[in-house]
Amino acid sequence: MSSNEAVGEAVSDELTALLARLGELADLPTDPVADGGVALVDQIACLERLRGAVAAAQHTAMVTFARSQVELQATQVAAGQLDPRAVGRGIGDQIGLAAHVSPHVGSRRLGVARTLAEDLPVVRGLLVAGRISEHLAEHVVAQTSHLEPEQRRLVDKHLADTELEHQGRREAEATVKKTAYEIDRAGYVNRGRTARTDRRVTLRPAPDTMSVLSGLLPVEQGVACLAALRKHADSLIATGAAGDRTRDQIVADTLVERITGQARATDVSVELEIVLPIDALLDPESDTPGELVGHGPMPADIIADILATTQGTTWWRRLFAHPKTGCIVGGESKQRFFDGLLAKLIDIRDHGRCRDPYCDAPRRHRDHIRPARDDGPTSLVNARAECARGNQVKEMPGWHHRVVHDGLGDHPHTVETTTPTGHTYTSRAGP
Repeated sequence: MSSNEAVGEAVSDELTALLARLGELADLPTDPVADGGVALVDQIACLERLRGAVAAAQHTAMVTFARSQVELQATQVAAGQLDPRAVGRGIGDQIGLAAHVSPHVGSRRLGVARTLAEDLPVVRGLLVAGRISEHLAEHVVAQTSHLEPEQRRLVDKHLADTELEHQGRREAEATVKKTAYEIDRAGYVNRGRTARTDRRVTLRPAPDTMSVLSGLLPVEQGVACLAALRKHADSLIATGAAGDRTRDQIVADTLVERITGQARATDVSVELEIVLPIDALLDPESDTPGELVGHGPMPADIIADILATTQGTTWWRRLFAHPKTGCIVGGESKQRFFDGLLAKLIDIRDHGRCRDPYCDAPRRHRDHIRPARDDGPTSLVNARAECARGNQVKEMPGWHHRVVHDGLGDHPHTVETTTPTGHTYTSRAGP
């Protein structure tokens, strides 16, 4: 064992012991204390500072790991085992797996760690000492991303005199923006103009069968949209045409109607995936919940409401699930507009999301787990949903995937991923 490996194991042992000690503190009784909690306030303050120090220590580990991986990939390039354009690929993915976050978040954290280490030593020092939060350190990196390294270092020096650690979150973020603007005013203006090209609309699920539709728009367009919706809502209320709807409900309904061209917001066309445990087929009164792909499970009563109120087109597809695990094992189609029930089963089993552990990005590919070039069958068992990034990374040297459970028995469909460092991670299909 090399000296570096010995040091690495010693640090891992220390961190494991520290984690155990923090677990003990977390399990202490919460009975009131005699002194009114003076010492506890000191503990809260110290633990808050510890958050920043832990983030900084993790940053160091990320940068060191990334450098070792780049060196390893460079040797693979020299040996003709790797395309030079692929150097750096898969590093953020491994960090994401270790941190139980998506590959995108893993790469972003690595970028933050590198920038702090190379260009923002003052800000990093504040984080190491626990005097600022990880969020604020990330904000500094984001607000200086358009600057050259020399300019970022100048921002860093200026921030040293602003006492960031004594400012509230909003004030501190404003200080960072102001400093970055003063260092390079033209660059900051160009940054704003570039950001306007990144306009987009996204959708994410929300609790209680709701969803959040977000539009990242130029500020004047966002203001105009909301003003128009509110003006229409106010006119309906003033003329008594609002019915029993509130102003916010009218605004939301009008948004749907104007985007889709529907007469009513509720008149959506629905492709409803009705997921039924096989034994529930014998019970016509079963209340087994259905699922809207990309959203998640929905109570049977809500599904009935959708079907009863919509004037849009409705398609049905019954899907059969294992009675114990709830995982998809087969299905039938009564909807003629889609070819390939197998592709649909994969999407529904994997909820339309990438099956790489912790990724959860929208599916872009349906991929063979055992590659077709290695005689992997094109089947539900040997398939999984993947994002574009995951599909590229799995072709990198040292990455391996295998099916642990086929999902047709008492266990959900399970895939094991092994990274170049030999760490393994498991992904299970949810019911």
